[in-house]
Amino acid sequence: MKIKEIKVFPVHQFIYVKIETDKGIYGVGEASLSGRSLAVVEALGHIKPLLIGQDPTRIEHIWQDVFRGTFWRGGPVLQSALAGIDIALWDLAGKSLGVPTYRLLGGATRQKVLVYRHVGGQTSADLIVNAQKLLEDGWRVLRISPINTLTDGFNPKLAVLRGIEHFTALREAVGDEVEIIFEVHTRLTPIRAVELCKGIENLRPFFVEDPIRSENPASFAMLRAQTTVPIGTGEQLHHKWAYRELIEQELIDYLRVDICHTGGITEGKKLAVMAEVHYQELACHYTSSPVSTAAMLHLNMSIPNCAVQEYAPSSGWMNDVIQHNLQTEDGYLLSVDTPGLGIDLNEEAALAHPHTPGEPPHLRREDGSVQDW
Repeated sequence: MKIKEIKVFPVHQFIYVKIETDKGIYGVGEASLSGRSLAVVEALGHIKPLLIGQDPTRIEHIWQDVFRGTFWRGGPVLQSALAGIDIALWDLAGKSLGVPTYRLLGGATRQKVLVYRHVGGQTSADLIVNAQKLLEDGWRVLRISPINTLTDGFNPKLAVLRGIEHFTALREAVGDEVEIIFEVHTRLTPIRAVELCKGIENLRPFFVEDPIRSENPASFAMLRAQTTVPIGTGEQLHHKWAYRELIEQELIDYLRVDICHTGGITEGKKLAVMAEVHYQELACHYTSSPVSTAAMLHLNMSIPNCAVQEYAPSSGWMNDVIQHNLQTEDGYLLSVDTPGLGIDLNEEAALAHPHTPGEPPHLRREDGSVQDW
């Protein structure tokens, strides 16, 4: 069996990859990188000629060839492109053998995967109402993001105080049994993050997500030394080498791996092994697409150290483009037995939803300086 064609479908801000073989079997992957999606499309154009004619079952070899086959390697654009290829190859492998992909990754370590839902609200009252709706629907883990920078004029100190206030109100409303993730989105300096973590320590967060920027892993050491709050980060990291210091020095508790930006399922599996040595767990980030969700599900089904994964139900045009059989029950994403990842791409629907430009907000603090979004 040989790779015959690689098709790339930019769908709004999502990038889907379809790898076809000379035997008629194909796989679907995702290479989405919001705000820089066309750069990924260009990268896939460079990669495509390298893969035509190759054996699609040599997944590790192809990963190494794409990653190391050029002097320039790593980074979000190239690793997202590689992820699209890798995920499609794992989907193809499962389909070719008639088994779900997780069985090729070592088999099931669990029957279902715990997921979390995001809760919004500009006030504590709104946050509580929205959280209670999700809890009534059976969800068990919530994520909040009260340190908000959707407008200019961000004030870190006031944001920390407001964040502590919102978290306190929500914890009092929902009780101690509900797990709550506190998302910061890299918006604080280390010393401000310490202030936040100390303010919510007694409220028992599941973990604080991305409390500080990720470029300098050593910065997590100060935070680690001054708080007992569990810490998660990683969605801006793109391969195992970027995670190494955080893992080996045990600076975090949860790896926020996004396999659509980290080279795919192959690299996600390796990161899980590295984390297992230090009793750390994966709490996977996703791109808001069923392909990403399905790929993470199969990875998490196969590893012993999955804590939780991000989830939101898809609807509308997304379900026209991507057919899937993802199902949830009582706050869990259920295992699937469909060959491959259990997904398919409708090419006609994909072409009906072409790429749309998108750019993250470029925001400013009160003094006019740049604020991380």
